[in-house]
Amino acid sequence: MFEDAIIPMDQWVSVFVEWLVDNYREFFQTLKWPVEQLLNGFEHGLTALHPVIVIAVIGFAAWKYSGKRLALFSILSMVLIGCLGLWEETMITLAMVLSSVIICTLFGVPLGIMAGRSDTFQTGLRPVMDAMQTTPAFVYLVPIVMLFSVGNVAGVLATIIFALPPIIRLTSLGIRGVHPELIEAAQAFGATRWQVLVKVQIPLALPTILAGLNQTIMMALSMVVIAALIGAGGLGSPVIYGLNTLDIGRAVVGGLGIVLMAIVLDRITQSMAKKQ
Repeated sequence: MFEDAIIPMDQWVSVFVEWLVDNYREFFQTLKWPVEQLLNGFEHGLTALHPVIVIAVIGFAAWKYSGKRLALFSILSMVLIGCLGLWEETMITLAMVLSSVIICTLFGVPLGIMAGRSDTFQTGLRPVMDAMQTTPAFVYLVPIVMLFSVGNVAGVLATIIFALPPIIRLTSLGIRGVHPELIEAAQAFGATRWQVLVKVQIPLALPTILAGLNQTIMMALSMVVIAALIGAGGLGSPVIYGLNTLDIGRAVVGGLGIVLMAIVLDRITQSMAKKQ
C-alpha cells in the first residue's frame, strides 16, 4: 500500500531551501554577522588570556557560589584539560557555549516571560519548541550549512536552535509559579504591570530561570561534537578525528575534556540557582 511515496515532501523541502539560498542568502549572511562578532570576541579574548587567569576566574566563581570543594575540583579539571593538550580547543568550545547561551538568554527570557503571562502565546509557542527539541540536530545541519556556510558560526546557530527551548520553558514556568496573592498584593499597592513583573515576578522566578539557564548550557555543550561535523572547532574536533581515523585514544581524550567542562559549568550554575 505504501511502497511508493505519496507525498513528495522531501522534494518540496529541497526546492524551498534552494529557493531561500538563491534569493535570500545575503540576508542570512547579514543575520550571521552579529553572531560572528560575538563569537570572535569571546574566542580571541579567551585564547589571548593566560591559562592561569582563566583557571583563577573559574576557580573564584566556583568558590563564590559553591565553596572550596567545587573550586578545587574546577581548578584541577582545568589543569588536567591543559595537560591533555586541549586548552585551545577548550577555549574555543567555551566561546561557542558563551555566545550561544547569551543569545539564547536574550531571546529566551523575554519569550518565556510572554509565555508565562499569556496562555494564548504559550499555546502557539509550545509546538514550535517541541519541534526544536525533538527534531534531530542532523536534520537542520544541512539547511544551516547551505544558508550560513560551514564553521564555528554555523555551529553556534545550530546550537542556539537546539538549546533555546529549555530557558523559554523554565522562564514561563517560573513566572506562572509566582503565587497569585503576591501579585494581587502588589497591584493593591498601586504597582503597574511592569512593576509587578520587575519587582515581584522576575525576582521570585529567578531560581527557576537560572535552572533553565543551566539546562541551556548543558544542551549547548551536548551540541559540541555535532557542530564539529559542520566545521566548528573546539573539543568536538578530536572526537570527530578519532571517529574518522579509529583513533580511540584521541576520541576518549576529547570526550573527557567535554565531560570535565560540562561538570564544572553545571555545578557552578546549579550553585548560582540554589543561592538565589
